[in-house]
Amino acid sequence: MPSYDRTLTSARAFAEAGRLEEWIHQYLLTDGNNAPFSEGLKLFPRSYLGPVDAPLSLFRRCCGPEEGMKWRVHPVHFENKVQRLMEAAKADPDLPPLIVCYRFSEVDGTPEFELNDGNGRYEAYTRLGRTHAPVVFWITEAAELADFQSRYGWLLSGQPEGR
Repeated sequence: MPSYDRTLTSARAFAEAGRLEEWIHQYLLTDGNNAPFSEGLKLFPRSYLGPVDAPLSLFRRCCGPEEGMKWRVHPVHFENKVQRLMEAAKADPDLPPLIVCYRFSEVDGTPEFELNDGNGRYEAYTRLGRTHAPVVFWITEAAELADFQSRYGWLLSGQPEGR
């Protein structure tokens, strides 16, 4: 039985034991400091996939100091956090995976990703020149899961991009 830690290694151990959802909630309620997100995830049954190594080019931040961000934060706070995460990623690559939703857009129904947890890590990885990062995907609807598997199943199989 795996024991919780805020690392990719721990997330993988929980996933291998069929308990990835448990790891996600433990992470969000402790180290991730995001109880509202955890509570929101519990509202409906979800599919959780990963962690897998995914191209960062698939995602965009939704949290940061820039205009148009869904979750705006103070620029100094964001910059300090990103700098700390860059140092942490260089010292120990065993950081928690990004947590990303795959869904059909509420605006036009097209498939989209939303980076729900890990916007600072995403920015740190990008600035460090990394092209991929570990990701856990969560999906709510069966049609969205089927679409994800059709378009991005190669991520789950460890195959090269788009194969």
